[in-house]
Amino acid sequence: MPQLRLALAQVNATVGDLAGNADLVVEHCRQAASQDVHLVVFPEMMLTGYPIEDLAMRASLIKASQEAIETLASRLQAEGYGDVVAVVGYLDQAEGLPEGLGIPKNAPTNCVAVIHGGRVVARQAKHHLWNYGVGDEIRNFVPGHTINIVQIGGIDVALAICEDLWRDGPSAAAKAAEAALLVVPNGSPYEADKDDVRLELCSRRAAEGDCVLAYVNLVGGQDELVFDGDSIVVDAAGTVLGRSGQFDPELLVVDLDLPAATPSMPGADETFGGLTIKRTIITSEPFAAYDPLPTVQKERLPRHQEIWTALVTGLRDYVQKNGFSSVLFGMSGGIDSTLVAALAVDALGPDKVFGVSNPSAWSTGHSTSDAAEQARRTGLSLQTVPIAPIFDQYQEALHLDGLAEENLQARIRAVIWMGLSNQHGHLVLACGNKSELATGYSTIYGDAVGGYAPIKDVPKTLVWELATWRNAYAAERGETPPIPENTISKPPSAELRPGQLDSDSLPPYPLLDAVLDAYVERDLGSADVIAEGFDPALVERVIGLVDRAEYKRRQYPPGPKVSRRNFGRDRRVPITHRWREKL
Repeated sequence: MPQLRLALAQVNATVGDLAGNADLVVEHCRQAASQDVHLVVFPEMMLTGYPIEDLAMRASLIKASQEAIETLASRLQAEGYGDVVAVVGYLDQAEGLPEGLGIPKNAPTNCVAVIHGGRVVARQAKHHLWNYGVGDEIRNFVPGHTINIVQIGGIDVALAICEDLWRDGPSAAAKAAEAALLVVPNGSPYEADKDDVRLELCSRRAAEGDCVLAYVNLVGGQDELVFDGDSIVVDAAGTVLGRSGQFDPELLVVDLDLPAATPSMPGADETFGGLTIKRTIITSEPFAAYDPLPTVQKERLPRHQEIWTALVTGLRDYVQKNGFSSVLFGMSGGIDSTLVAALAVDALGPDKVFGVSNPSAWSTGHSTSDAAEQARRTGLSLQTVPIAPIFDQYQEALHLDGLAEENLQARIRAVIWMGLSNQHGHLVLACGNKSELATGYSTIYGDAVGGYAPIKDVPKTLVWELATWRNAYAAERGETPPIPENTISKPPSAELRPGQLDSDSLPPYPLLDAVLDAYVERDLGSADVIAEGFDPALVERVIGLVDRAEYKRRQYPPGPKVSRRNFGRDRRVPITHRWREKL
């Protein structure tokens, strides 16, 4: 059988940075050429980054992307990598479409280019546009109708782009064209436990296509999305031939023995499942025989480590890609801000992490001591600014009581954080968790302020689990656990009045999170939630809290998606409406 050395370039692209992303392509092609790779495949929308949302419809970006892909082809040839076939995602434009309803402005397409010998030899636009969950591609792109079969070293290679793999068609079309390899560039966002779903999908589509399937994915953070890589190569029997690690850039090189291209050629207008099959012969002679490289199969991260790494990746890239050099947040000594502190230190290093302790008249001694202990353990900078004198001055003028008096303390703290942010250029982090965000248990313009919210998609029960895991992970490595044990074991409290506990206002968190999983994650109606065994009064209370808090969530900072259904990109409901769930 002919041999093919394949490389999957799992990279961290930056949205809009065409020059920087092109440099990544060139560098990985250099690495591939140094290992005698024949074909290197990059993720979806590699040149522009992904997702680009409404930037896709800007004529200036479309033109820049079209020019950048041609320049990249010439550059690869000039730098000595022209013999490597490179599949690179980019933004293009459909031609000949009339303007009208249902067609995005300027008819942008989500494309891949096949580059060889200094030129683009084939192009293919994504067929199936992702339009569920966090995807909104029908708004931004028009679909393509061609599937390419590219012959490389006497081997037929078919192309599909991300969502195309999740739909019927491309695998069957590859089989009909007798392609030996199906390559799939992806921009597939992370959510917990998704790696098993991907492997099953890739194995199933490889079997349907009777071919080897190579799936390459992005890594890194983009606003509320995190990309975890998890690039995979499987054969038609479901055997994993290579698998990259998660979250880190990597060039996965896999040697393949594949059937030779068949002599039959489809006609110029032949279609399969609505797709026109287009064949391009780049090289028909088999490559010289070589000694195969060892198989690379990285282990999947354990669940808590995987989620932790996703949160760290999202925070790190949001800070760095948006030009910040450091972060600041309120350190109350509670579990949420303590977890955020540990995440920030892991993401950025302790020299770039600044905590602020703002004790009030109602703060307990362990709040300040726990914050100080974590600063000692991690090396982050901690500043103490008491708010009692400032609060007294406000009260002389306002004479607030009850909830207004409590929230005033939170808002004073927020003014201090934002003032220090303005003065020193820190990005302020909001420390609220998903359970609080769901129920509105936060003070708008108080603890809800900030530019990024690292744990906004992490339920409170998972906050405790992650804190326990992170300490155990440190202990296993002979390191100092970053989270003081007292912050994990003590009852949670906002400390805005004497003796206050979260349980005064909310159901116990394990019970609350179970109801939220049913109502928010799985989108069940109240009757279905109750049918799962929950008390009707509890369900009515929790649903009421969730529905009333939508206006707060709309004003909450972005944060990394790690669940099936996050607030923001996934779950979208009106602020103003009169639909009420009936028990």
